Parts: sequence; C-alpha cells; structure tokens
Amino acid sequence: MAEPFSSLSPTSSKGNETKADLGKQSQAAAMATPPLAAVLLVLLVVCAAFPSSHPLALGLESPPAAEAAAASSPFDAALAALEKRIGYGFRSPGLLRRSMTHASYSRENGRALAVLGLACAQSAAALRVLAADRDAAASAVSRGTRDAAGEAACAAAGQRVGIPSIVRVAGGTKASAAPVVCGALRALVGAVALDNGTADAAGEVFWRLHDLAAAESATAAM
Repeated sequence: MAEPFSSLSPTSSKGNETKADLGKQSQAAAMATPPLAAVLLVLLVVCAAFPSSHPLALGLESPPAAEAAAASSPFDAALAALEKRIGYGFRSPGLLRRSMTHASYSRENGRALAVLGLACAQSAAALRVLAADRDAAASAVSRGTRDAAGEAACAAAGQRVGIPSIVRVAGGTKASAAPVVCGALRALVGAVALDNGTADAAGEVFWRLHDLAAAESATAAM
C-alpha cells in the first residue's frame, strides 16, 4: 500500500525547525539579559552601599567649590583683612584687587584709581580746612590739602594698614617705597569711591586711615 502523502515538504520542515531554533535562542537571550529596571535597581543599591563613590567624596569638587578654594589665596586673605582695617566692605572685590596691584605687576593696576583717590583725598582735606574756618585763605587750604593728601602723609597711612605686605609688585620694585605705598593708598581710596558711587565714603576711609597714622606718629614721638 502506498504511504500517506505528507503535506509538508522536506524544505518546509527544515524551515520550521530553523524558526523554532531562533525562537528558543531569542527566549534564551531574553532570559540572559536583565530588564532595564533591574539594572537601575542594582546601581541604586550599589551607590547607597558605597557612598564614597560620590564625586565629592573622591575629592572631585563641583565648580563652585573649586572656585571658592581657588579664591582663598594668601592675597585674597590679605585683602579681606585690609577691608576690616579700613572699616569698609567692598561690593565689587575686583576694585580692591586692582587697587593693590602696582603698574609694574600687571596692566590691570590701580593707577587710574589712584588719580580718583587723590582727588577724593584733596577734596576731603580742603573740606575739613574750610569747615573749620570758612574764611581761611587759599594758601591755608592749599597747605592743609598738601599736608593731608601729600605723598608723605599717604605713605605713612599706607604703612599703618600694612600695604607694603599686600600690594603686588614686579621683581625689582620695592613694595615699601613711599611712592608705591602712597599710590596704593590713593588707589584704595579711589576704589572705595567707585565701589560706593560717592566721594563721601572715600573721604571717611581716607580720614580714618590718616587719623590713625597721625595718632600713631604722635604716640611714637612721646
């Protein structure tokens, strides 16, 4: 008797076997690869178990922290101490930095601020003379201005607040030289005026430093 005829040819039978094999391989691959949610859960558990892996714990500071660390230099510490000595806190610290930078050190220096500071100091000195005597002669006003805002007086006031140890100068320039100290003090006064927007605050700082230096000189002379 003839064998029953099969509806599946050898070729189609092999194709079905191949599809079955591929299906099994896909199932195996799916079982071998963990779901994304499971991977994230494992990572969270690892981070919680090892907090030292956090960038800050490894010493990798965030940008703001790195900038704060960089800002705490000896120069910046000296400027902060200077603010306390003169009794004025700068809203724009860059002006204070510039005032304590000599022209020999950088193109960004306090020369222009010194011009403003000299004008403020002279105005404050002239105002004090005339406030004491409105009938004062012009020569008396000029003399009072010269005595208070001149190089010798400014250098003495600058020495009093420690400018020689703060001002930045290039090699070969003596930080304690009178012209350097006086210029830095005038630049400081000018920086106060520009930061505050008025000459009044600058005049107050100028007289505070001038009077302290004068009192110290008088004490030393006794």
